[in-house]
Amino acid sequence: QVQLVESGGGLVQAGGSLRLSCAVSGGIFSISSMGWHRQAPGKQRELVARISAGGSTDYADSVKGRFTISTNNAKNTVYLQMNNLKPEDTADYYCTIVSPFRPYWGQGTQVTVSS
Repeated sequence: QVQLVESGGGLVQAGGSLRLSCAVSGGIFSISSMGWHRQAPGKQRELVARISAGGSTDYADSVKGRFTISTNNAKNTVYLQMNNLKPEDTADYYCTIVSPFRPYWGQGTQVTVSS
């Protein structure tokens, strides 16, 4: 059974950094992309960043230049390095894996940025 386990969330002051990790286990036959979404209270879930199987990346405009998505060599862990965090980055962050057959979602990790 596929499992996505996120870690690295927490409370940080504005201007600080956090690194989120998502470990994928259980085996996925084919991965199209890996990424992170977030959902703030009262707001819709939004794409933060994603990385394709080929290594190309996309970022939400609000995080460009501050966040970096990457994977390990085995492509079974995806990271989100978040620098210069702002209070508006406060949200639950979800790891996502997209395969040709279906998407997979993690349980989420909370990020709180205090001003």
